[in-house]
Amino acid sequence: MSRRDGAAPNAAVDTGGGTDADVGVGTGVEVEGADDDERAELLALGRLSYYLDDLFRVPGTSYRIGLDPLVGLVPGVGDVPTSAASAYIVARAAALGVPRATLARMLLVLVVDAVFGSLPLVGDVFDAVWKANTRNVRLAATRLDEPEGASLDRRYVVVVTALLTLLLVLVGVGVGVAAWWALVRVGVV
Repeated sequence: MSRRDGAAPNAAVDTGGGTDADVGVGTGVEVEGADDDERAELLALGRLSYYLDDLFRVPGTSYRIGLDPLVGLVPGVGDVPTSAASAYIVARAAALGVPRATLARMLLVLVVDAVFGSLPLVGDVFDAVWKANTRNVRLAATRLDEPEGASLDRRYVVVVTALLTLLLVLVGVGVGVAAWWALVRVGVV
């Protein structure tokens, strides 16, 4: 999910309730049980995710992109600074007391972002669509408000990890078959 209304980066997202418990830009989640320090931290993380995922509106559309895909286009810089900022969001969520299963899910979101985001050009388009930081801030805020949802995160992590493992095995088999075919083709085997 992304912000499409062009609100200023220091504005809280009005999620319908209009309370001061609104988390921050880009999350659209309220944390009713959060104290002032947690709210301030989540607002700061929401701001950071806004800069990384939704800072600029694409002209002629309502779609927004942030610094993450744009910095990734710069040769030599790549995704390192934005990945560090993304890791900071997960680290702060851990410090806020987000359940471990949710932290695992947040890390999985970062791994998917890092793997696909590292592909030249295609990865930058992926970063613009995936919006890992907004996803992670929303997850952190939701789990601070509803910690019982961590069991869903555990299942999500198990299923996605199993699918990624299967994908890696299939890629390995494919590379092995291709290598064997190439060796047979050149007469080595």
